[in-house]
Amino acid sequence: MVDKEKNSPTNAGMKRIGILTSGGDAPGMNAAVRAVVRKGVYHGLEVVGIKHGYAGLLREEMDLLDLGSVADIIQRGGTKLFTARCEEFKTPEGQQKGAEILRKHDIEALIVIGGDGSYRGARALSHLGINTIGLPGTIDNDIPGTDYTIGFDTAVNTVIEAIDKIRDTATSHERTYVVEVMGRNAGDIAMIAGLAGGAESILIPESPFDLDQVLVKLRKGVERGKRHSIILVAEGVGHGMEIGEKIAAETGWEVRVTVLGHLQRGGSPTAFDRILASRMGAMAVDLLLEGQTSKVVGIRGTKLIATDIDEILESKHEIDLSIYELAGILSI
Repeated sequence: MVDKEKNSPTNAGMKRIGILTSGGDAPGMNAAVRAVVRKGVYHGLEVVGIKHGYAGLLREEMDLLDLGSVADIIQRGGTKLFTARCEEFKTPEGQQKGAEILRKHDIEALIVIGGDGSYRGARALSHLGINTIGLPGTIDNDIPGTDYTIGFDTAVNTVIEAIDKIRDTATSHERTYVVEVMGRNAGDIAMIAGLAGGAESILIPESPFDLDQVLVKLRKGVERGKRHSIILVAEGVGHGMEIGEKIAAETGWEVRVTVLGHLQRGGSPTAFDRILASRMGAMAVDLLLEGQTSKVVGIRGTKLIATDIDEILESKHEIDLSIYELAGILSI
């Protein structure tokens, strides 16, 4: 049993906090929820789980979470709290309603796990007097202020596993495969998975590509005896099917296209994502107990950091193009 008096919060006036997951799901969200609940209980807090994101908040879909309610979830993908998008909460009226509902249920602070849109909702609530902390939960890794987002590592490993399997059949049939991966407008998944999976070409939105150069590279491979190739395409570049059709039309080769889609969001989180989510969730509780608000948690190297949410929302995600260049060199 937790000694609540011994582990009393630094912010002695705080009794009850809330947590929700918003936007697209990501492996590791459950690990973060578990960490928030158990760290909160350790410090004598009540933790309320809000279902279906901001939409559920406006519908008052809430449950008090205890130690048992977050048992056996650290290894599960998706989110125990479910998630949804909410147009109403993007309006000042919806945000005001949300803040009033939180006060009605004596929820003094809120931890939000999600991406850019989720952060904007958290900032709005902070401006309305609700202490908020954001955690970066998205497979896209497109949130500024952190090297990694919760779910990214798992998604990359899912793509690598798919590439390995596709390469087996590509080798057997001597074909070129175009594989389209997720990431919205960011090329992180394609770049990292492409390097780790040995893709012959990687197309990302952060670096303009010339299809003619891709074809030159493919033909050079054929000239030295290579009979199969994997071309990894980030969804922010365009549709993999269209790119595959262009390659087939230009070369006369048999080209196959695989769109991995939402397969990348599912699955048991990797050890890295479980640990990252657990550390971030625990830090979010610590920040609230310190009286912090309108902050988001990130990681730089191995160190967790907290950054003002305004700074994050006004910044642009940047990709490390030196990794992209290395992938190109190693795939000659």
